[in-house]
Order: sequence, then C-alpha cells, then structure tokens
Amino acid sequence: MAKVAFLGLGVMGFPMAGHLAAKGHDVTVYNRTFAKAEAWTRKHKGKAAKTPKEAAAGQEIVFSCVGDDNHLRAVMFGENGALAGMAKGAIMYDNTTASADIARELHAAAKKIGVDFIDAPVSGGQAGAENGQLTVMCGGEQAPFDKANPVAMSYAKAITLIGPPGSGQITKMMNQMCIAGLVQTLSEALNLGQRAGLDMDKVMAAISKGAAQSWQMDNRWQNMIAGKFDYGFAVDWMRKDLGIAMAEGKRWKAQMPVVALVDQFYQRVQERGGGRWDTSSLIQPLQKP
Repeated sequence: MAKVAFLGLGVMGFPMAGHLAAKGHDVTVYNRTFAKAEAWTRKHKGKAAKTPKEAAAGQEIVFSCVGDDNHLRAVMFGENGALAGMAKGAIMYDNTTASADIARELHAAAKKIGVDFIDAPVSGGQAGAENGQLTVMCGGEQAPFDKANPVAMSYAKAITLIGPPGSGQITKMMNQMCIAGLVQTLSEALNLGQRAGLDMDKVMAAISKGAAQSWQMDNRWQNMIAGKFDYGFAVDWMRKDLGIAMAEGKRWKAQMPVVALVDQFYQRVQERGGGRWDTSSLIQPLQKP
C-alpha cells in the first residue's frame, strides 16, 4: 500500500480519492475549500491537509485533479505548493485535463527537485470516477509510470503510457474532439427523427446495431430527445477542453474546422444558460431554435 495525497475534490477527484482509500492506501486530501476535504474524511478513511504542501509532504505519489492550467499552478507552485513539500523520488500524477504546455512545465519543474511527473488526464466522466472505471492516458517516463500504475488502477479500468510529457494531454484533446463531433451529428439525427414523427425507440433499436453505434448513442439518446441534461460532463468544461485542443492545433498547423464549428454551437448552449448542462445538450438549440 502506498502513501499518497490527492489534490482537488471536485466531482471527479472526490470519488477518485475515495477509491484510493478503499483500496487500502494511506490518503491525505487537499481541497481549496477545506470543508470539502473534511467532508471527504467523514466519508472515507484518510486525513485532510490545509495546504498542498502539507498534503504532499512525505508522500510517494501526489495525485491531482483540478480545473485548468491556472488551478494547477496554484496548487503546485509557491511556498505552500505541492512541489515545495515533495521529496526526491516522489511522483506527481496529474489527472487534470489541461494543456500540454503546463504538463511540460510541471515535468521540468519537478525534475529540478528530483520528482517525477506524469500527465494523466482521464476519460469516463463523473460516472466513471464514481464507479472506478476511468480510462487514463499518460505522458511521461516508463519507470515512474510503472511504479504509479498499480496505485492509479484503484480508480481506473485502463491506463496507457502514450509517450513523453504532454502526450497524455494531447491524447485527451483528441478524445474530446471525437466526442464533440459525434454528439453534434447525433443531435442533428435525433432532431430529424423527432420532427419526422418516427418511433424513436424503433429507430434507435435499428441504427444502434450497425455502424452508427456509439457510447454516446447508447447512453444519451433517451435523455437527449426528452431534453434532460442535468448530469454528466458540463458544457463549460467541454468548451475549456476544445479551446485547449484548438490552441494545440495551431501549434502543429492541424486544421480543426468541425471542432471550431461545434465549439460555436456549445457557446450557443452557454448563452441559453446551459453551461452546467451535460455535453449532450447540443440538441437543445435544434429542438428549440
């Protein structure tokens, strides 16, 4: 069993840290709002720290899952940041979906003090976190990856080392790009079927058995046609992720016309007050133009 810290107890981090504790690891948690960390300790076996530095001190692995690049810098750097508390040989294992730039920045900063860094964004959403069934895509070096892998499997169903630092983040960008385009065309298809008065149960039973089948189709179509979006991965976070992907695309001169278009459609959802709706809400502006 490992001594670990977990920084960030949002809808993903709270259950992820819980799985680490359930597997018997010695877990210390930190959250910007200390009351949330205390609430975690009431539900799970572990300790709460008041600063990232305090949480990271003496730990073998420091996990993190926060909002974005700026949140990462806030918990990692500075006199009370996690890096200030980590010892040589420790591993920083970041599950945040962020930019490849911040991953490379953190890798370099960690190396200067003898700490290893793995960028390890996850896919699977809140349900995957709660069920311990996340998919993790990693960037970093083989030895620390191998050391951290058995511990991270506490909340994952699959973990893959893609390549050097930043590779995990670019892989997650690709994941989000694929989802965004698929959800838009699924929305347009469902909207057509509804407007044409088709029996949607029969339609979906037919097309979900063929080449059109997808996870989004299987798990979202019923709520999409019912206009129910109060769950899952929020539009605000998807727009953040697509923005990161488009910025990385500019770096590599990779064209993303469909991603840029779908990002505009998500902006329309935000303007309708749907920033916290599930990403499948792309159908809402079609249902109610």
